[in-house]
Amino acid sequence: MSKIKRRCKICRKIFYVRQWQVKQGWGIYCSISCKNESQKKGKLVKCSTCGNKFWRGTGQLKKPKSGKFFCNKSCQTVWRNKYFSGSKHAFWRGGMSTYRRTLLGTNKKVECITCKEKDARVLQVHHKDGNRRKNSIDNLAWLCINCHHLVHLHNKKLQKHA
Repeated sequence: MSKIKRRCKICRKIFYVRQWQVKQGWGIYCSISCKNESQKKGKLVKCSTCGNKFWRGTGQLKKPKSGKFFCNKSCQTVWRNKYFSGSKHAFWRGGMSTYRRTLLGTNKKVECITCKEKDARVLQVHHKDGNRRKNSIDNLAWLCINCHHLVHLHNKKLQKHA
């Protein structure tokens, strides 16, 4: 049996194949890894944040709504925060959420003024006069989620315990 000299279709390396393998249509690739490489569908794309190149399959090439590709979640978050945070976000309402930080910076106890709940995870800031734009310390008070719900949806009056 004679061997035939061939050049790999992927890596261009020279290798030898038996004549019967060529007749069968084999002997195109020098190794399994080159054969696997030839079966890949898709292309190399560039990360929109860091510029690294990485592989995306054909199904993944159609997915992004922005048309941008990211090598990992960190790069995607960096890009998103640059274009969709703060005043650029669709739900931005003029920075009115700063009242929680304002109230935390005072010497007021971090507890519900009606039921005395102290768990910060369930405490919310309440505007006494109902005006969310008026963020003076006199207008802000801590309420737990339950009491806050009662005040706004059931018009319960605030009962301040000493």
